[in-house]
Amino acid sequence: MKIVVFLLVFFISLFGEHTLKIANYNVDNLFDLIRDGHEYKEYIPFTHSNYNTITYRIKLKHLSRVIRDMDADIVALEEVESEVALKDLRYQLKRDGLYYPYYKIANKKNTTVKVALLSKIPFVYAKELVVGGYSYKYRNILEVKFRLGNEDLYLFINHWKAKSGAESQRIVSAKVLRKRVEALGVDKNIILVGDFNSDYEEYKKFKRDRKLNNTGGKTGINHILRTLHQTQKATKVTYKRGEFYNLWYDVDKDERYSYIFHRKKITLDNMIISQSLLQPKGIHYKPASFHHFAPKYLFHKRYIARWEIDRRTKQHKGKGYSDHLPIIATFLY
Repeated sequence: MKIVVFLLVFFISLFGEHTLKIANYNVDNLFDLIRDGHEYKEYIPFTHSNYNTITYRIKLKHLSRVIRDMDADIVALEEVESEVALKDLRYQLKRDGLYYPYYKIANKKNTTVKVALLSKIPFVYAKELVVGGYSYKYRNILEVKFRLGNEDLYLFINHWKAKSGAESQRIVSAKVLRKRVEALGVDKNIILVGDFNSDYEEYKKFKRDRKLNNTGGKTGINHILRTLHQTQKATKVTYKRGEFYNLWYDVDKDERYSYIFHRKKITLDNMIISQSLLQPKGIHYKPASFHHFAPKYLFHKRYIARWEIDRRTKQHKGKGYSDHLPIIATFLY
């Protein structure tokens, strides 16, 4: 029996079969119940909007269901108002049987919503990359460093400017991110994740859109982050120093979406990895593991079952989840 156990441990350590699941979820405006003057009108608590203790608890419960069903080791989040809201979600998850002892929110700048992190594993540090100075137009990026085995892993959580603004505004965030990545070293183990408000092939999609294309065809996600040239499945990609690989290319075309806009399936949410994570050694991406998380309960007919606010009365119904689907990938180390 002792020999069997020894051999099992030996082969696990030899082949590095530790798994790490990383997910991203835009939780569609998770606001707490503390009125601080920065809320969207429909999220001012205890008003005609019907955002109150009952609807807040329902929202937390629904988000907890999704995150619990994914059961990722690390969850990147967008559209969290505050540390209070993050802690309330964490507490709901714990009540539902999933505990994330480590957490962080990018709250140095008082933007209406922020990016955040829940993790089962400790991180070495978490800090913010300031985007756009003091302007509330831009949300800060959260940089988190993990130590896995004998290697470091860097995670950058993003929520770029929405498409109510032109591409030049998303490029502001992209340049801050690219500068930091180059300072770290492009060959490090790096994951760029979040709601980029950009398609994985944004340079094609926005080309003829005069409202968006004020940059001569240049995009943040493709040109600044350098995701243009590796468009094959992960197992067929060849090393290109300084490039980043968008994991949507490792998914069948029909399944490449995390958001539905006017019946069009698009990829506002992305997970983008450095070249070292494509190599089958150390920390690395498990081919064919990336996907959107899409159980039936996250859909209503042909649409994603978003958190519902009545269009006429502007009141919360206490139904739905988020207008985004989560995305998730597995890494080995």
